[in-house]
Amino acid sequence: MASSVPYHEPSISDILTLSGFLLSLNIANYGLDKVASCGLLAQVVLGIAWGTPGGNLLAVDTERVVVQLGYLGLILLVFEGGLTTSVKSMRANLWLSTCVAVTGIAAPIALSFILQPMLDATRLQAFTAGAALCSTSLGTTLTILDSSRLSSTRLGVILTTAAMIDDVIGLIMVQVVSNLGGREFDPITLIRPILVSIGFATIVPLLCGFLILPLTLRLNSWREKNPTSKIASLFRLQQTAFIIHVSLLLGLVAAGTFAGTSSLLAAYIAGASVSWWDTEVPHVHSRRNPPPEARDVEGTEGVERDNCQPNGASSTPQSVSQNISESDEEDTRLGTEIFARYFKSVLEYILKPFFFASIGFSVPVTRMFSGPVVWRGIIYAILMAAGKLACGFWLMPFTNPLRGVARLVSKSLVPKATPLRRLSPVAPCASTNPPVINQETSQETTGENPEERTDTTAPRVPCTAQNSTQKPEKPRSLYPASIIGLGMVARGEIGFLVASLADSKGIFGLQSSELFLVVIWAITLCTLIGPIFLGLLLNRVRTLESSRGRNGAASHRSVLGAWGLS
Repeated sequence: MASSVPYHEPSISDILTLSGFLLSLNIANYGLDKVASCGLLAQVVLGIAWGTPGGNLLAVDTERVVVQLGYLGLILLVFEGGLTTSVKSMRANLWLSTCVAVTGIAAPIALSFILQPMLDATRLQAFTAGAALCSTSLGTTLTILDSSRLSSTRLGVILTTAAMIDDVIGLIMVQVVSNLGGREFDPITLIRPILVSIGFATIVPLLCGFLILPLTLRLNSWREKNPTSKIASLFRLQQTAFIIHVSLLLGLVAAGTFAGTSSLLAAYIAGASVSWWDTEVPHVHSRRNPPPEARDVEGTEGVERDNCQPNGASSTPQSVSQNISESDEEDTRLGTEIFARYFKSVLEYILKPFFFASIGFSVPVTRMFSGPVVWRGIIYAILMAAGKLACGFWLMPFTNPLRGVARLVSKSLVPKATPLRRLSPVAPCASTNPPVINQETSQETTGENPEERTDTTAPRVPCTAQNSTQKPEKPRSLYPASIIGLGMVARGEIGFLVASLADSKGIFGLQSSELFLVVIWAITLCTLIGPIFLGLLLNRVRTLESSRGRNGAASHRSVLGAWGLS
């Protein structure tokens, strides 16, 4: 074995190939993002064209490096998704997310048994095909949510959590397929990922609540007593927060991988833990500064006091600048700010394009274009897309069929001489203006002075409160259900992994059989078509929002309602 690797200057052809590949990925992503908000689709296609399935412009060793760097980008992408997740909102929507995830797993597996009459497949082969298509591409989901600024909304939280559950189940399916293809069935390898995943999702929150929180409170009290100490100065550095975040990420990813669960699940839990620590744990500067509500009240009272002071005297500008500097200093140590400074650019322009291009490396495009394989693959892809679209069933705006009858009965029972009092609607968000009441009409009908009448308008509810309520308002349109369904359609690396593993184990029959190519067709089409329709739908939602804003409807409700609130 060589003791070192001799250094050789790369050839100009290698330099031009790699630089052209990276530039093409970013240019194509930017162009298609502007059109349909799905630039990742162009990166997958370029991966097919430049890699082994297409023009074979990249060496095999280069493709392996791209795959490894791309998976590193996927881990950072999932970590960022955890950072932008509201822990309160995730807890409030956990039941709905679980229902969406279970539907996204059960429906594709059930519909895959259509392969028995279509391709004369066995039950084992049909189940394995469904196992390959039950997962959801978490990287694709997070990328589209980030580009559409829906990551922190109720829809984003539900979609991310459901995709994460499907991803964990997909990795369990890898073990299932591996056991089914072997000579002996080992139940330990099947049960182990399930138990470890549940353990990670349970033990880490318990450690945060019973260990991290008390330690942080003790450290905060010590720092307040010793504000000029070296340790207190060390914890105020942004580099200290960076080291803590990276250590937590690498520690949980390594522990989860060695324990037998998904490294992506560990990365998501690491990001959610940092988000919890930033938002729900009191810190030194947050104790010194009053909460936003108190600052608003103190600000208005301060203005009144300033107006009452002679000569227009105001508060000392030094105290104001000190509070602002402390607040800014605290904001720079948030997980999102640390990620934006140290990781965002590298992830956006290098690692994430490599990840989606590496998906294209796995598509055997040269063997997929035979007549029977094409039409069967298209039919199977439509069925698999329908199986994931069924996830939107949980957000359908169903109405009670007896609602009209009940309304007629209630009207018939109310005496006509009794005037009905109209209740004031509850504002869906703090940004929604209260309804305007005509004072002259009200004075004529009630005989009251509008100045003496109490305001019956219900208080406005903050957006964060509605986003974390367990019983949100019913969707007012099909847009939330359609976004959930289309967001779950895209498959990704786990689908190709399960299909390739089943093919290598001989479950699909002969090497690269027709059934394997049909499954690859379904995975590829779902991965390509899902982001396109989801991007077009999100563009439609943005167009409706902007058109309502231009028409002067300042008090209009959002197209997505409470499901689109951050």
